[in-house]
Amino acid sequence: MKTLASMLGVVCLAVTTPTLFAAPPLGLPEVPVPANNKLTPAKIKLGDKLFHDTRFSLTGKVSCATCHDKSKAFTDSPLKVSEGINKLTGTRNAPTVVNAAYLHSMFWDGREPDLEGQSAGPFTNPVEMGLPNHEPILKIVRSDSEYKKLFKKAFNKKGKRIKMKHVQQAIASFERTIISGNSPFDRFQYGSDKSAMSVAAQRGLKIFLEQGRCVSCHTISQNHALFTDSRFHNLGIGFERINKDVRQLGSAFSKAKKTTSQVDVEVLTNKNTSELGRFAVSTQWRDMGSFKTPTLRNIAKTAPYMHDGSLESLLDVVKFYNNGGRVNEDDLIFDFQSGGIRPLNLSDDQMDDLVAFMEALTSPEFE
Repeated sequence: MKTLASMLGVVCLAVTTPTLFAAPPLGLPEVPVPANNKLTPAKIKLGDKLFHDTRFSLTGKVSCATCHDKSKAFTDSPLKVSEGINKLTGTRNAPTVVNAAYLHSMFWDGREPDLEGQSAGPFTNPVEMGLPNHEPILKIVRSDSEYKKLFKKAFNKKGKRIKMKHVQQAIASFERTIISGNSPFDRFQYGSDKSAMSVAAQRGLKIFLEQGRCVSCHTISQNHALFTDSRFHNLGIGFERINKDVRQLGSAFSKAKKTTSQVDVEVLTNKNTSELGRFAVSTQWRDMGSFKTPTLRNIAKTAPYMHDGSLESLLDVVKFYNNGGRVNEDDLIFDFQSGGIRPLNLSDDQMDDLVAFMEALTSPEFE
């Protein structure tokens, strides 16, 4: 895969400002980089090693790459929900790291504002990497000979001057290089190659923009396409588990949250709490059961779908939306379901075309 990391390694540039990313892959904007964590080749190399180090788990068998595998478009497809230490399972499907650099918030419920914040959580989650705290990580990076050299070069830090924030910044730096565009859609839409997409995919794009109304949340702009509005929506997926008792559950959670900050643990270890979605972060009733709009890039390679992995194929997803947010006609319609979810009246052929379009969002490196 041709990432920014590999390109930096070839030309040995010291990246200090986002302006050096003037030519991202076709279909993507300039990579945003925070002022307090400028990209450098040294940070990226260190972050790559940290991302793949299984020693940062209780069993020594799980790393960030376990759930975000490069060969699976940086997910753990085909698992419905991720497996952590000792094959323990959480409650949510692993989102891809590809193009996470562009996201406004992290995790399905947006509980962290950036990649730096996100990177610390899985290490201490009991069903992910299971560490009691971050001290075992610091012990390794402060004593390992290779890490000593890498941290010195990346941050000019050694010994106890190496803090967890440096680990987080390095991992986030590496993740910001995992970007992917140049799909058949990009070549068709932004590269003036009208033969790049099949005729079926072209019909699917028209449906995506018009009758399907997919573009309302999976956004496309004039010069690039992130395929996400970075907002949160209640689709009704999984909500039947808590629908009857949602008021009681929400009130109890809001009260309990005042005495604990372990939202990360609660949403991955308790299925009912997990279905609260964005509400678990904001405690605002308007956010009840809402989850972040995922990007559609490389979506054909990351089945199954939805926050709980409950829909197996892209056609299943299209049928779900075509039915107005119901898997079948007998499903309940929930009070908290987002208002834009309503029947689309697409024919079978139109649904197939829509799938063909989403398949055209796959970048060459993931074919």
